Parts: sequence; structure tokens; C-alpha cells
Amino acid sequence: MSGMIQRVLAALSFALVYVIVPASAQDTVRIRGTIEKVDGPVYVVKNRDGAELKLTVTDKPLFVAIVKSTMADIKPGMYVGSTGVTQPDGSQKAIEVHIFPESMRGVGEGHYDWDLKPNTKMTNANVEQTVAGVDGPVLSVKYKDGEKKVMVTPETAVVTFVNGDSSDLKPGTKIFVAAAKKQADGTLQTPRITYGKDGLTPPM
Repeated sequence: MSGMIQRVLAALSFALVYVIVPASAQDTVRIRGTIEKVDGPVYVVKNRDGAELKLTVTDKPLFVAIVKSTMADIKPGMYVGSTGVTQPDGSQKAIEVHIFPESMRGVGEGHYDWDLKPNTKMTNANVEQTVAGVDGPVLSVKYKDGEKKVMVTPETAVVTFVNGDSSDLKPGTKIFVAAAKKQADGTLQTPRITYGKDGLTPPM
């Protein structure tokens, strides 16, 4: 399989993270948790709400790692995502900013509700410019239906997505799954697991 085809398939799989879950949402679960143990093909995960979940992956799953980054890595023209809280002037105060690889440009583009914390929004958009602000840098980002200003504070987590490997998924690894599907036996199944490298918690 050519590298280009592999990148296209990866991008399509990656898009599952940000696709809005349809009416059958009761059949899916978003997971933010820690792997407690690996039992053959099953990952036993302690979710952030305290529930113990049993997670498996589909054939040919995608594993994506998250690594630490900095604002210095963000340049005009890059495609980024940010979870933030809307401010009185309509800008977003970023809880986290994640840098997409170029092959993922356009994934989940837009500005929509998110559930990291109450009243948060996800904004996936192109960086137009970065300017200095009172509390830190301000990103001007543009998406197909509009634009936003994203305020980045010293508390904002800045991360980058990189290719991952299933061998990294060990007890203690923090993971994020956008929409795992409930199975008849009570387990959950996903085509994609995002996880933090070197003890990092996916900030999404």
C-alpha cells in the first residue's frame, strides 16, 4: 500500500474523533480514562467517572499518540483544534490546543459544542495569525463558516498528534476514545484510540 493511500486512510479514521455522533448516541460511549490492565484483546479502562470499562478495537485499528508541544510550534497556515470556554466578547479561552499533522487538515472543521468541561466548545480551524495578548498569545483562526480568536494562557495545554503504536498501551496509560460502540456482551469497541505519551493525559 502506498504512503499516500495510508495517509488517506489514516485521515479518514482520524476524522472519527470529531464527527458529531448521530441519533444512536445511546449506543456509543466517549471514554476519557486510564488503562488498568490489558487482558488479551481487551483493555480494562477506569473511566474518569469511576466506571470500569472493557474496550476492544476493530480490525486494523488506528493508534494515535499525543505529545507535548508549545506555542512556538504553531505557525500561521497550520491547522489546529482547541477546546475553550466562550468569553463575553465571543472569543475562546483555550483549555487546550492541539496541532494536527498536515495530512489531517480539514478534519472536524468548525465550531461546536464539546464535553470536556461544562460550556466548552471545540474549534478546528486554520491559523491566520498569532498576536500578543494581555494574558498570553491570541490565535486568530478561520473555519468554513466563520472565525474565532483563541486566547492561550500559561495554563493551556498545547499538544501535537503523532503516529502511535499498540505496544504503548499499558497499565497507567491515559486514553481518549471519541465514540466507542456498545457490544451485545457489554464491552465497547472502537476503531481508534488516542493516548498520551510519557504519562501525558490527552487534554481533549
